[in-house]
Amino acid sequence: MTADRSPMRPTRDPRVTLDDLVEVLLNKGAVLHLDLIVAVADIPLIGVSIRAAVAGMETMLEYGMMRHWDDATRAWAERSAARRALDLREGEGVVHRTSGGHLLTEGVYTGWRPGTVYLTDQRLVVLREEPREILWQTELAAVRAVRLEPERTVGGEERLRLKVTVADGGQEVLSAREPETLHDLLTRARAGRLAPALAPGAAAEEEPPLAEGHLWYREPRRSGPLWRGGQARLTADRLTWKSPVDSRPALVLPTADIAGARRLPGHGPAGEGSVLALRTTAGDEVRLAADDPAAWVERLSPARPVAATG
Repeated sequence: MTADRSPMRPTRDPRVTLDDLVEVLLNKGAVLHLDLIVAVADIPLIGVSIRAAVAGMETMLEYGMMRHWDDATRAWAERSAARRALDLREGEGVVHRTSGGHLLTEGVYTGWRPGTVYLTDQRLVVLREEPREILWQTELAAVRAVRLEPERTVGGEERLRLKVTVADGGQEVLSAREPETLHDLLTRARAGRLAPALAPGAAAEEEPPLAEGHLWYREPRRSGPLWRGGQARLTADRLTWKSPVDSRPALVLPTADIAGARRLPGHGPAGEGSVLALRTTAGDEVRLAADDPAAWVERLSPARPVAATG
């Protein structure tokens, strides 16, 4: 298919509304090129040259624009919110923040209390923001052991819970959106390898990646699957994918659950033959698209050979 290179010409359509314009700007964006010369008596006096890109933030970030500003703004907002919510001590900094909860046990009663789990370089805190209340907290120096244990919910879904043993011998059970990440950070804290309070815009120490780069993810949605651009990160333990505008990864796939990787025929977001299909041990299929699909298939294929089928 060849692109139509005929010059774009302005059109007038009385049916176009402001809502249509906003939708185009948010989803696709517009590039403005304006060269203006102000002349008096046919003598050019002032020149104006404008090059501007106008688009929704998700579109901007997907094309690599304004990322530094976005990262710095998000980091500042998160630090400010944490400082107000936790009453941070002098020199204390937030290392990790995630939604989660604390299992309250009083006599025969047990019940989950949802909130936000904060890991600082001094404490582990579960905070309910409205009305504000610290549901549970402990000093990191008091943590004696931490482990992940699966638990089957009432609906039959298996979820990982974090069991924390403290100095007085008590055991507390926490939930977290990414329990493996919180477990890894707490394990490093007990070994004295937890990153210090985060500097502005800095990130917590992470496992070195085997590969990372831009991928498209075919995200399941109620209205139908949607291709979205974002950043993929492959470590020895897991594959994650996150859009620049998402607060958390939309895809977290343990490498042990990847049973096979293959390229699919046909056209994808990155061109012909760019779509990858990952088969999981549970029998599900995850679809990604890459500019270098062959390299990603090799990286994501398990050690045992996997037959490629069309």
